[in-house]
Amino acid sequence: MRGLLAEQHPDLAERDLAIVANGWDNVIVRVGTDLVARLPRRELAAALVAHEQRWLPALATHLPIPVPVPLRVGVPGLGYPWAWSICDWFQGEVAADVPLADPAREADRLGAFVHALHRPAPVEAPRNPFRGQPVTGLVPRIRANLARLHLERTALDALVDELAKTSPWRGPAKWLHGDLHSANLLVDGGEIVAVLDFGDLTSGDPAVDLAVAWMLFQPEERRRFRSAAGGGTPVDEPTWDRARLWGLHFALIYVRHSYGNERFARMGERLLRAVTAGDTGGD
Repeated sequence: MRGLLAEQHPDLAERDLAIVANGWDNVIVRVGTDLVARLPRRELAAALVAHEQRWLPALATHLPIPVPVPLRVGVPGLGYPWAWSICDWFQGEVAADVPLADPAREADRLGAFVHALHRPAPVEAPRNPFRGQPVTGLVPRIRANLARLHLERTALDALVDELAKTSPWRGPAKWLHGDLHSANLLVDGGEIVAVLDFGDLTSGDPAVDLAVAWMLFQPEERRRFRSAAGGGTPVDEPTWDRARLWGLHFALIYVRHSYGNERFARMGERLLRAVTAGDTGGD
């Protein structure tokens, strides 16, 4: 890392460096006190960083909550094969680990963020085959994960059958975060201060991002989020049902892949309880 900085951003090369995250896709290195470097660990992640670098600066100008806009771009060098980014450092903890001070207010704020993001996307916008696409593709994946987890199937199968009947998205493809969950929301002082990790930035059906409502909020707060996400008019019923189906899909993924990861175990269990409860946060 220091060699790349010395070669490409020499004014940053003498700063203190510290690895703060080392995931499947990226290594996150804090650069001094106010910046962070995001370096892909594999070719697939490199393509995602390229999407952030191309699209996020313009999108961020319309968003009411800060996002990690690439401030500087790194290129391959010194044997490292991919482009990388330098962004602002945001202080805080992820929402999966800490409570919100005023959940109703944060439901309004996050809903407004989603509404601002979900503007029509251009035809050249990225399309992720696993996010923002028709929910009919989720059903076999959900059923396969239900079988692997050995959960009580009767009520869950009935819920899948019910939600899978909802009508598809017929509007224009919208800009989507694509991975909007409680571990990608940074909280400081009980308030959401940043929305992180736009590596899955894509376009399509906005329902995928709305699933966050079941991850963070209780039914009354969920209603507030739904209204704010619709720009003051509640998100329509079919889109809300598709969002709930996405929520069930994510819950099963988090639970299934949570071995050794206590945070994702908590996220999956909370989300599964929320999406299967009777009160969905609808009208």
